[in-house]
Amino acid sequence: MSILGKINPEFFERVIYPQLGSRDKNIIQGPQSGVDYGVVKIGTKYLALSTDPFFIVPELGWEKAAWFAFHIIFSDVAVSGLKPKYLTIDLNLPPEMKESQLEKIWKTINLEAKKHKIAIITGHTGRYQGCNYPMIGGATAIAIGNQKELRGPHKVKTGDRVIVTKGPAIETTALLSVLFPDKFIKAGGEKFQKEASNLFYQISVMNDCAIARNFKGVHAMHDATEYGIWGGLYEMAKAGNYGLAIEEESIPIQPVVRKTAKLFDFDPFSAISEGTLLAMVDKKETNRVIKALNEKGITARAVGRVVDKNQGLKIIKKGKQKPLKHPKTDPYWLLVKKFSK
Repeated sequence: MSILGKINPEFFERVIYPQLGSRDKNIIQGPQSGVDYGVVKIGTKYLALSTDPFFIVPELGWEKAAWFAFHIIFSDVAVSGLKPKYLTIDLNLPPEMKESQLEKIWKTINLEAKKHKIAIITGHTGRYQGCNYPMIGGATAIAIGNQKELRGPHKVKTGDRVIVTKGPAIETTALLSVLFPDKFIKAGGEKFQKEASNLFYQISVMNDCAIARNFKGVHAMHDATEYGIWGGLYEMAKAGNYGLAIEEESIPIQPVVRKTAKLFDFDPFSAISEGTLLAMVDKKETNRVIKALNEKGITARAVGRVVDKNQGLKIIKKGKQKPLKHPKTDPYWLLVKKFSK
């Protein structure tokens, strides 16, 4: 049986990475696990690009669904350190979608684009048999800037501190509570379900990145999407060829997330967490970056450090060490399947 969600890194390395078409000297960053974007140099400018499904979940309500789709797409280029500027979008709509529903979606996309000073430059829109929610097309986000603004694995060095914002399983908790409210109410009551659903607008790293890119000491950033914090840190380390020493107890975890993980019996650190920023930061600037994030209402903490690759990847908890491994399976998809029965 195939597992839902992203393919695992082993398949990527074996099948996709060796077959990437023609080589081009202007490609600065190609497809790579642990890097959310590609980069191409055009003249003196650097363009970061990321392509994702246009992900619309009607159960969220059309406005919330569109907000979510927009931020999924742009969070992946925001972590490049370059400024998000352009959007291309392909909408392959289900035949039953009404024009009034599409109008609500598009108005929200337009409002978010204006808020973040992003222009929509091309696309395609149509209804087709076989298209269905939540994947109703795809989009490419584009960020632009100069070489000095570009962040990535090439800048990370031994001694850098690891910063985590918001904590684990933000997306898992928020989405499940909205998609399956009865499950949450039955498990923990109406107040619990409401607290979980209130995390929804934390599912983005665009604001986190807008703050972080003001600091030259922010060397690399990554959005902890599928496979969560453990998967994100593992992929970042492999992309940059460095080791990590992570203090699990230093990672912030919101009370409603902790309760969700306990009630539904899953590891929050392995669960999809769009909105949780992972950043490798020069130790001299770590406190300043954390302060700047906190001042804007974004919880951020230093949770570990970059070490030599020969020291490996390790998680430290209560003085004991264990290896940091890729989760390979994201509990979010298992819970969706379980709750949908």
